[in-house]
Amino acid sequence: MGANHSHGPADTAGAGLPGSRATVRVTLAGILTLALATLAGLIWLWPGDPGGEGASSPQLQRVKGTIVQITLTPCPQEPPVEGAGAQTPPPSDPATCGTARVKLTSGDQAGRSVTAQLPSGPGAQRFTTGDDIVLTYLPGDTLEASPYQISDHDRSFPLLLAGVAFALAVIAFGRWRGLSALVGLAITFVLLLMFLIPAILAGEPPLLVAIVGASAIMLAVLYLTHGFTVTTSIAIIGTTVSLALTGLLSYLAIGLVRLNGITDESSFYLDTGYQINTQGLLLASIIIGTLGVLDDVTVTQAVTVAELARANPAYGFARLYRAAARIGRAHIASVINTIVLAYAGASLPLLLLISVGREPIGQVVTNPVLAQEIVRSIVGTLGLIASVPITTALAAAATRRTTTPTADRPPSRARHRRRGDRTDEPPFPKPAHAHAHADAFAAHDHPAATGPRPSPAPPLPVRRTRTRPTEDRNGHHPHPW
Repeated sequence: MGANHSHGPADTAGAGLPGSRATVRVTLAGILTLALATLAGLIWLWPGDPGGEGASSPQLQRVKGTIVQITLTPCPQEPPVEGAGAQTPPPSDPATCGTARVKLTSGDQAGRSVTAQLPSGPGAQRFTTGDDIVLTYLPGDTLEASPYQISDHDRSFPLLLAGVAFALAVIAFGRWRGLSALVGLAITFVLLLMFLIPAILAGEPPLLVAIVGASAIMLAVLYLTHGFTVTTSIAIIGTTVSLALTGLLSYLAIGLVRLNGITDESSFYLDTGYQINTQGLLLASIIIGTLGVLDDVTVTQAVTVAELARANPAYGFARLYRAAARIGRAHIASVINTIVLAYAGASLPLLLLISVGREPIGQVVTNPVLAQEIVRSIVGTLGLIASVPITTALAAAATRRTTTPTADRPPSRARHRRRGDRTDEPPFPKPAHAHAHADAFAAHDHPAATGPRPSPAPPLPVRRTRTRPTEDRNGHHPHPW
């Protein structure tokens, strides 16, 4: 395939396992079955064109503009909060009270200047002259207030710069492999935004949609990034088996802990407004989140087995599995910490609120929000742990051995052997006088059998040399013989 880029001997992923033709046929059959099932699922679950219900009713529109002038006004006095001891809330920031004159840069009225109220109150953002902003516009508004409201800063250009810097860094280091990784990332976003999310909003089962979407992402991205090889195919099969096991464990864990997936306003709104199965949505989120780490582990294990088999052709299944499993254990030990820290970082505001409340640790752990994150971490980690032996065993079984099965025998524990015990070297040659003595003994013991033979050559004299000791300054030998 065109995605199989080779960069010399260092390109380990594209080299592939040294497998036989039978191995290639079996692997290809499994991949074709998975690809056909994924394609059928995409065709069946692909969301249709959303209807035009509500197209006639006015909807909020987002337009962009630039602040050209700000007029500040005194902030109004906030009334005291009831039930709080008649305490007066803190005053608003003076920089957030007033109006802003904005020049529109997008929409039907681009180029026109409008006036909008500055957002005020606790947590309101501060805006200055020259800021690029996003406004909300409600068509057909007949109120005296302006139909334009300042919503947020426009972060399109800074994010574009960050994206360009990211792409350049990936291409500069990975070259063609980095470029193919970027294309795979683009395919991932397309499948998430055009298939996964619309299909769930259309009422399809979230778990089934996540499985089909994860399979499509896995097939497209891994083959595009690592090439169409036996190594990549083994990694895909190992990822599929591990994902299926993760889904099963997630289903059992959610039922055991009795989680319904409703932990905040967003999930509550999806449940009541769109009748989406939030429990299935939780299962789908676990599968999609686990896929991002699973492909890293499975590809690493498959490539490790391929390199070990290429460097040690005499290794059999057992030795390949043991050597690659040691590397996998070291990899998993670091990945587990990565998963826990990722979930902890995402839930840091929640952890701070729980810490401020000074609740007992038992109530904190059993809180639905925190319990859901704990289940995510545990199930995802179990799936990763299972992926190492699964992928390693598949890759080791698919490797073609070039020697006899005795290669599985572990090496001897003796670290130092005597030279005479080695069977792979010829014996020491006998000196000439040894052969002469042997012939003389044979002639003396069996004179009839030997017959008249010439007298043996005398043995060669053995010259013994001594090293002259070093003389001191006076010419004496400090160590005479």
